Formats: sequence, C-alpha cells, structure tokens
Amino acid sequence: VQLQASGGGLVQAGGSLRLSCAASGFSLDYYAIVWFRQAPGKEREGVSCMTGSDGSTYYGDSVKGRFTISRDNAKNTFYLQMNSLEPEDKAVYYCATDSGGLCYYSDSLPTANYGMDTWGKGTLVTVSS
Repeated sequence: VQLQASGGGLVQAGGSLRLSCAASGFSLDYYAIVWFRQAPGKEREGVSCMTGSDGSTYYGDSVKGRFTISRDNAKNTFYLQMNSLEPEDKAVYYCATDSGGLCYYSDSLPTANYGMDTWGKGTLVTVSS
C-alpha cells in the first residue's frame, strides 16, 4: 500500500505544474484524497481535499481559484493542477488518502475527517520570481 507523488519541479512565477499521486496496493474508490504542503521553516498545511463519495472539493484560501484537485479512479491516480504559481507556493507537496472519505476545514485549511491512512513521499515545487 503506497502513494507515489510526482510532477514537482522548478517553474517561473505565473507558470503551471501538475502534480500526480499514483496509488498502489489499494483502490482509491471512496477514499478522500488530500494534498498538503510544507514550506521551509513552516508547518505542514492542507492545500486541497476531495471527498470520496460525491467529489466535493475543498481548498485553502491561498490557492482557491488557482489550484484544482481531481481524480481518475480508473487510473487509481489523483492530481493537483497548479496554475498562476507564486513564489509563496514553493514547498514540498505531499499526497495522502483517508478511508473515512470525508473532508472538512480545520482553521480554514482543508483536511480529511478521520486522519490520513497513507502518505506519499513529497515532491518539491520551486517557483522563481
């Protein structure tokens, strides 16, 4: 059971990246899928969450309108499309899943209801100004 994140890299401000998170050893069906990030010197924070049941999406205020979370259950993979990237988006991005299937906001940041079952290794996103 594992998640493999990929797609990070160096991009100029205003550019785009798409992160992928491939699941193996289990099916993503009905799982909540979550993206977190941790910037240098800061605590990890939720970026986006999608519920497993109806695909409702949750975003942090700083990324709303710029980032889009999606999933392809047939490929057992989920994504984070990041547009209009800003230097403040520089961080290691982590994907995670939660079998509870639900998302909510904690201190205005998205997370999943029951705590994350599985984490992927992070992928670094660097945005140059």
